[in-house]
Amino acid sequence: MSSTTAAARPPYDKQGDASDAARVAAAMRSFVREFGVTAAVHMEACVRCGMCAEACHFHVATGEARYTPVYKLELFRRAYLREAAPFAPLVRALGLVKAPTIAELERWQELIYDSCTMCGRCTLVCPMGIDIAELVKEARHGMFKAGLIPERLALMDRAARQWNSTATPGEDLPDILAEAAGQHGVAIPCDLPQADMLVTAAPAELGEHTKALAAAAKILNRLGIRWTMHSEGFDASNIGFNNGDMELQERLTRSLVDTAVKIGAHTVLLPECGHAYGAARWEAAKWYGRELPVRVIHMTEFLDEVITDGRLRVNKIGASATFHDPCQIVRRGGLEAAARRVLAALGFELVELQDHGVAGYCCGGGGGVVSNQRAAPLRQKVFDIKRAQVEATGARHFVTSCGQCRITLEQGAQRAKWNVLPESLLELVADHLAD
Repeated sequence: MSSTTAAARPPYDKQGDASDAARVAAAMRSFVREFGVTAAVHMEACVRCGMCAEACHFHVATGEARYTPVYKLELFRRAYLREAAPFAPLVRALGLVKAPTIAELERWQELIYDSCTMCGRCTLVCPMGIDIAELVKEARHGMFKAGLIPERLALMDRAARQWNSTATPGEDLPDILAEAAGQHGVAIPCDLPQADMLVTAAPAELGEHTKALAAAAKILNRLGIRWTMHSEGFDASNIGFNNGDMELQERLTRSLVDTAVKIGAHTVLLPECGHAYGAARWEAAKWYGRELPVRVIHMTEFLDEVITDGRLRVNKIGASATFHDPCQIVRRGGLEAAARRVLAALGFELVELQDHGVAGYCCGGGGGVVSNQRAAPLRQKVFDIKRAQVEATGARHFVTSCGQCRITLEQGAQRAKWNVLPESLLELVADHLAD
């Protein structure tokens, strides 16, 4: 972008020097590739009833019609009608639907990157069963190809392409882990040539949240598991999943699975990260075209399994708690009961939020929104919904199982001068291991 003042900047970013016509053409080519059977059925099924509007936290927080999910998909719908619908040739010939313009794509950037977390709450309530969140993700593929994504996300994309991680080059991982191990007094193996489990991280765990790494290490070491982190595949957050960069998404996912196979691991353990679960657990198989050669499991699943089968014992905390359900882990991933079994094992008296489980509201920062500084004022309005629901419970503890949710909620609390901070389910387990 130019050196104009922030006030003068347009509300969108561009990457590269392609012409406007080339950007539109790139977006349209990508959109057309997405219009397979499922996307087409979803496009044809929408009856524009508006039920999704009241499910979207951005619409609820602002009351603005442009934040309704159906409006966010309008350009994608127009592309479908012109290029892939049954009467597309006639639609084009008669000029019944206009092709998206560069100005419209530029304005659209705010709708599908700043004001959509792909949380899937709109999908949940759609009476026609339309996966709106998935359609937004497919629309982002075209925006990435057009070089029209928020620059903060584009910067992270470039870092991941260079380093295979948004946090650090792989060559720096051994030093980061050694420092974290020393700081927290726990052994964290790195680059072992053979292991049964490959453990991965989210970027924040390699920086300000190293306690999460130490917590995982403490639990795994207690269980006697032969595990390692590895410099060839360690960052599970997958910025390509959020940006719409499918090539990068595949590369980052393959690095985890291929590294696990290389060291003989049968399991890839994902961190407390929602989008890591979506990318590696549910979409990895499409890059291989067959069953994955390793098991991919989220930290919440792992904790639930080892506590339920008696391999790991924990002391009871004996206090009230409420739980924020991460969208990609619970609504999109199905781990609603697992987290609650772990909370019960810790002796918590669970006080549910007004909207919880698969119906829970998003933290407001998923889908890359937390990394997009431009979206901060809008994100804060969404935070107020969660804050009010947490306060209404009166619970002493506020727990979640996603690091990105935790960061978003921490930022919201700081801006609101709210003294209730979210706690990590993983860290609570590690802090209360029974002797």
